[in-house]
Amino acid sequence: MLRTTWRWLRRGLTLAMLLILLVRLVPADPHPAWTGTPAPGAEENKPRHTNHLGRESSPYLLQHAHNPVAWYPWGEEAFAKAKKEGKLIFLSIGYSSCHWCHVMERESFENEEIAKILNQHFVCIKVDREERPDIDNVYMTALQVIPPGQGGGWPLSMFLTPEGKPIFGGTYWPPEDKESRGGKMRGFKSVLNVLHEAWTKQRKPIEELADKNADRTRRALAGLALGTALVPLSRDLIKAAVDEIKGSFDPEYGGFGSPARNFRGPKFPTPPRLALLQHEAQRQKAKELDDMVAVTLDHMARGGIYDQLGGGFHRYSTERTWTVPHFEKMLYDNAQLCEVYAEAYQVTKKPQYRRILEQTIAFIAREMTAPEGGFYSALDADAQGEEGRFYVWTKKEIDAALADADKSLAALFQRVYGLDGEPNFESHYHILTLPRPLAEQARDLKLTEEQLGSRLAPLREKLFQARTKRQRPFLDTKILTAWNGQMIAGLAVAGQALGDKKSIARAIRAAEFVLKTLRTDKGRLLRTYGAAPGQKAEARLNAYLDDYAFLVHGLLCLHDATQEKRWLEEAKRLTDLMVQLYADEKRGGFFYTSNDHETLFARGKEQYDGAQPSSNSVAARNLVRLWQKSGEQRYAQLAEKTFQALAGPLKENPGNLATLADALALYLDEKAAKKSSRVP
Repeated sequence: MLRTTWRWLRRGLTLAMLLILLVRLVPADPHPAWTGTPAPGAEENKPRHTNHLGRESSPYLLQHAHNPVAWYPWGEEAFAKAKKEGKLIFLSIGYSSCHWCHVMERESFENEEIAKILNQHFVCIKVDREERPDIDNVYMTALQVIPPGQGGGWPLSMFLTPEGKPIFGGTYWPPEDKESRGGKMRGFKSVLNVLHEAWTKQRKPIEELADKNADRTRRALAGLALGTALVPLSRDLIKAAVDEIKGSFDPEYGGFGSPARNFRGPKFPTPPRLALLQHEAQRQKAKELDDMVAVTLDHMARGGIYDQLGGGFHRYSTERTWTVPHFEKMLYDNAQLCEVYAEAYQVTKKPQYRRILEQTIAFIAREMTAPEGGFYSALDADAQGEEGRFYVWTKKEIDAALADADKSLAALFQRVYGLDGEPNFESHYHILTLPRPLAEQARDLKLTEEQLGSRLAPLREKLFQARTKRQRPFLDTKILTAWNGQMIAGLAVAGQALGDKKSIARAIRAAEFVLKTLRTDKGRLLRTYGAAPGQKAEARLNAYLDDYAFLVHGLLCLHDATQEKRWLEEAKRLTDLMVQLYADEKRGGFFYTSNDHETLFARGKEQYDGAQPSSNSVAARNLVRLWQKSGEQRYAQLAEKTFQALAGPLKENPGNLATLADALALYLDEKAAKKSSRVP
C-alpha cells in the first residue's frame, strides 16, 4: 500500500489529494454519536504498562493510564517532546461513556504492535473532552472544515504538527484494513504508516497544508467575529425559529428529525427546542405548540429512553419511537429535562409528569450525588461487556424476579410494561416501556392512575432490587461546574413546581459546594473537581464560558425558588466577572475561553445549541433575567449587544439557536413592558 501511495506522489498526486483519498478510504465512525464504555473490572495483577496519564484526575484519562501507548496529557511537556524529536502528534479526544472510544482502545491502543508504531513515530496526547471542551471544539471544527469535510463524532482522532496545527483526522478506525460495503476500509495501522512516511518524506508540503487547515479552522471559529449585516431584533427571528422547529416535528411520536427520511435514525430529546416551544405556547396561547411538547414528553416518558425502574433519562433513542435508547445517562440531559417536565407539570398538573420528576430526582440523589453535595457527570451505557445489560431483561430473569408475586398481579405488571410480547432489544432482551399511557390502562381497570401505580409499585421494586445485584455501569465521578449549574437549575425549578423543599435544599447544597470549592481565592471559577490516584480531590482547570453561564442560570433559578438575596448577588458577581474575562467588547457576545486562557491556534464563540444550549445564548438570557430582577440597565445593554452579535446566525439557522430565540423573546417582552410602564 505504501509503495502505491508514493507511486501516486511521484506521478504528481498532491499531498492534499492523497489525504482526501485517504479520508474516502477510511470511513468515519458509523455511529459517531453512540457513547458508553464497559465498566472496568478490578485489576488482578500489576499493570504491565503505566504512561503519563497516571497522575490525572479525569476518570477517562485514568482508564488509559495502563495502555502500552505512551500517552501524555495535553500540555507543554508533550509539545516540547514533539518539537525536540521532530515528530507528529497523534491527538485522541474522547470521554468516559464513549462506546466507540473504548472499542478503539481495545482494538488499537491496547495492541502492542500498534502501540509500538505510535510510540516510535508519534507523540501521543489523550484529552477528556468534558474537561477540555476548548480543545475538542477547535479540532472538531478542523475535522469538519478540512477538505473534503467530515461529520463529527468521538473518538476524535487528529494528526497535528509539533505546533498543534491540524493535518488530517477522523473518528474511529479499525486496527487493520478490511472490506466493507462501501469498499476498502483502511485500518489505523495503515493510516499511521501513511502519515509517518508522508511526514518523513514530504515535511514541507505537510507543514504548508497544516497552515492552510489552521487558517480554515480559524475562519470557521471566528465566523461571528467577522461581522454580519445588522439584523433587526424583532419577533420575526423568534417566529422563524419556531417555524423551523415545527417543520422537523414528528407528529406521531414527538421529538424532531427529518420528515423526508420518515424520522429514521437517532432521536435526541433536545430540551432547548422544547423549552422554546413551551414558552412560546404560553406567550401566544398557542395550543399547537402545547400539543407538540405534550406529544414529545408523553412518548419519552413511556419509552425505553426513560428508565422505568430507576428513573432518569438515557442520552438518546436509537430509533424513532423512543423505545431503544443508547443507555448512558448524562447529568446534563436529566438536569434540562427536569426543567422541561417541571414547567409542563406546572401548566397541566399531569400525574405522569409529577411521577417522572419525582423518580428522576430520586435517581439523581441516589446515584449521581457526591457526598460533598455536588453532582457526578455520567453513568456508562455498558455493563458485563454488553451495551445496556444493566437495564434490560430476559424472560427468564423477569419470571425469576416476580416468582413470589401474585400471578394475576405479575401478569398485569408485564402487560402494563410491555413484557408480555416479543423482545424489543437485540432479539432476546426486553426494555421496559409503557406501550399505552398509564392513565389509559388505569381507566380500563376502573382505577385512577395513582391507584394503578400503587398496585404496581411493589413489583417495580422487586425488579429494581434484582437489578441492583448486577454489575453496575461505570460512574464518571468528576464534578463539572457547568453541568452542576444545570442540575442546580433543574432541582430548583422542579422543587418549586412540586412544592418539594428537599429538592430545593439539594440545589442549595450543590450551589454552596460549587461556590466554595470550585472557585479560586480571587473568585474565578474552575472547571472540574476530582482526585488523582492516591491524592485528595481538588478543583482544577480554568473555567469556560459555559461554566459561568450555566452556574449563573442555576443561581437565578435558586433565587426564583427561595427569594434569598444571596443567590442574586452571587449571580451578579459571577456575571460581572464573566463579562470582564470573556466579552468581545468590539463585536459583542462572548468568547468560549477567557482572555488569559491557554492560547490555542484558534479562539471561537459558541453559537449553536446541541444536546446542551449554547453558552452565549444562556449568557444572553441570564443578562435579561438580571435586568428584570435588578433593574440595572447595564445588563440590558450587554444583552442587546449579545443579541446583535448573534442575530446573523439566528436568522440563517433559526432552529439551531432555540435558546437564543427564547432569550430574545424574553428581552423583547421585558423591553415592551418597561416602555409601557413609562407611558403616562
